[in-house]
Amino acid sequence: MSQMVLEARNLTKRFGGLAAVDTMSLAAAPGEILGLIGPNGAGKTTMFDLLAGSVSPSGGSIHLMGQDITHAPAHRRLSAGMGRTFQIPRPFPELTLLENMMLARQDQTGERFWANFTAPRRVAAEERAARDKAMALLDLVALSRLARDPARILSGGQRKLLELARVMMADPKVVLLDEPAAGVNPALLEVLIARIQTINATGVTFVLIEHNIDMVTRLCHRIIVMAQGSLLFAGKPDEVARNPRVIEAYLGGAAA
Repeated sequence: MSQMVLEARNLTKRFGGLAAVDTMSLAAAPGEILGLIGPNGAGKTTMFDLLAGSVSPSGGSIHLMGQDITHAPAHRRLSAGMGRTFQIPRPFPELTLLENMMLARQDQTGERFWANFTAPRRVAAEERAARDKAMALLDLVALSRLARDPARILSGGQRKLLELARVMMADPKVVLLDEPAAGVNPALLEVLIARIQTINATGVTFVLIEHNIDMVTRLCHRIIVMAQGSLLFAGKPDEVARNPRVIEAYLGGAAA
């Protein structure tokens, strides 16, 4: 377990008598981009929500860098090093891009009321550092020219880029990407793919759910395929593409 950044063992989630996820396991290594795919109803969204802390498991365990986070709420997982993006980003529309970014910075001294009076220099220094980091990340995702514009002006693809930059403000070791290609035009999708690769090259691990198979095969080092709530197959993109069971699941109608 110590060699894996993120590990789920025998995760199960039941809704009444239905097992949406049934003894499902996965592990992501440091610096890996791991894809999670499957036909509609396979249980991948529930699996993702279990990893993110949006829902609680009925059984099994989740470890982040060796720490048991099985029942930790989402904000505790962020503090422990796991960030996530959402399929439909919802930035604060009337705040500027820079303000949206600044809000994502974790554990600022200025968040404590009295610190603004007892340690003003430290508060100011941290705020300057956060602002510099936010601008650098906005520049990374090609949004720095819009830094002082309200987030409501952004297109769907630009919101995905802002979401990616914003999650990096927390310095996560693992980022869960929820359908990053959804609603993104082809030109901005190329930018998004390139930026994910750039961030990954710094050692950040990614786990992503995605229906865009071309994006998955281009980005991911390994792919896990789910069907009917369980593991169907795991392997490299070329192995997944030619596996008969995967082909049957997608083309033969196997779904949960």
